[in-house]
Amino acid sequence: MSTYSTVEVAELVDVSWDTLNRWIREKKFHVPPVKAVGRVKIRLWTQAEVAEVLKYKEQHYRGKGTRKKRGKQAK
Repeated sequence: MSTYSTVEVAELVDVSWDTLNRWIREKKFHVPPVKAVGRVKIRLWTQAEVAEVLKYKEQHYRGKGTRKKRGKQAK
């Protein structure tokens, strides 16, 4: 069974690393625990956890910088 780092998960799901970390902070889905590998602390994501992130993205993420555009203002 293969595992992925947080950066790899962000690339697989096609969101920025910052967006994925914000979702982790806001506890939007189950997150794997931090593990120490040598002196580095990382999260090792399974395929099922990646699928959960992808499902969340499909239901809640509209894309980068999507905001309502302003209409023309009256002079």
